[in-house]
Amino acid sequence: MSRFLLVVMILASMASAIGVVYARHRHRLLFVELAKLEKVRDELNIEFGRLQLEQATVAESNRIDQIARMRLGMKFPEAGDVVVVRQ
Repeated sequence: MSRFLLVVMILASMASAIGVVYARHRHRLLFVELAKLEKVRDELNIEFGRLQLEQATVAESNRIDQIARMRLGMKFPEAGDVVVVRQ
C-alpha cells in the first residue's frame, strides 16, 4: 500500500512540475504578445491624436473656404444664381 501511495505521489509531483513549467512558458508567451499589443495601441493612439488635430484644422470654415478657392478654383455663387426650392 505504501509503495502505491509513493508512486501516486511521485506521479502527482511530476504532473504538478510539468504544469508549472507549462504555465510559466505560457505566461512568457502571453507577456510578449501583450507587449506587442501595447506597442500597437500606443501607435494607434498617436495616429488618433494626429487625425483629431487634422480634423480640427480642416474643420475650420475659413480653411475650407481657402482650400476650395485656391486649390479647386471654386467661388461662392452670385445671388441671382441661387434658386431656393421649397416643398
